[in-house]
Amino acid sequence: MVAESRPNGRAPLALRPVTLERGSAPFAEGSCLIAFGNTRVLCTASVEDGVPGWKKGKGEGWLTAEYAMLPRATLTRSPRERAQIGGRTQEIQRLIGRSVRAMLDDFKWGEFTIKVDCDVMQADGGTRTAAITGACVAVVDAFDWMVRTKRLTVSPVQRRVAAVSVGLVDGRVLTDLEYVEDVRAEVDMNVVMSSAGQFVEVQGTGEHGTFARDQLNGLLDAAVAGIGELDVLQQRALAAAGA
Repeated sequence: MVAESRPNGRAPLALRPVTLERGSAPFAEGSCLIAFGNTRVLCTASVEDGVPGWKKGKGEGWLTAEYAMLPRATLTRSPRERAQIGGRTQEIQRLIGRSVRAMLDDFKWGEFTIKVDCDVMQADGGTRTAAITGACVAVVDAFDWMVRTKRLTVSPVQRRVAAVSVGLVDGRVLTDLEYVEDVRAEVDMNVVMSSAGQFVEVQGTGEHGTFARDQLNGLLDAAVAGIGELDVLQQRALAAAGA
């Protein structure tokens, strides 16, 4: 049986077209509008004086993240989460927070808080992985801004992070799943890694059954390769002048 081709004729392990637009929110200390194909997420990193109460008096900073999806990011309008944040949203923003904190070895930059906001403008699968990848660029720029404005003498960023989705669809390992693939996946996995080649987080679920160890290895190999490509794109974006 011939395997069904992917949308736009993509190879199984190919990423969608990826763009990272730095400085896309000019009032934020760091920002990046990232696109994974038709998925678009605006990531901003804001520097605020002070830290949460449990951090006060330690001379340390804090970094946290929030995630939201605009009402018409999807085919039908979804209501805004006003009174209470949904469980999925909480899980995603905690993942983003853990991932971007992995860029640092400690919080010894004084009592400043970096607040990362990831707002999904258009969703076509992989919103959390795009958010992490774009948030990394925004955080780098926010800390660089702190150095330029003499709030810090050196940036505490030690490494970048990036993330990609992989999955088993009709028994095939695919990288960077679009929505139409994600809803059909037998196995769905999100992988976050650092630019040092270390795993930050692996989230994998057998959506419609179980999967074997060799399939897990294939998924991780695909994720490592995809994240390697994303890391190169992050480096190029951060090296570009004028942001």
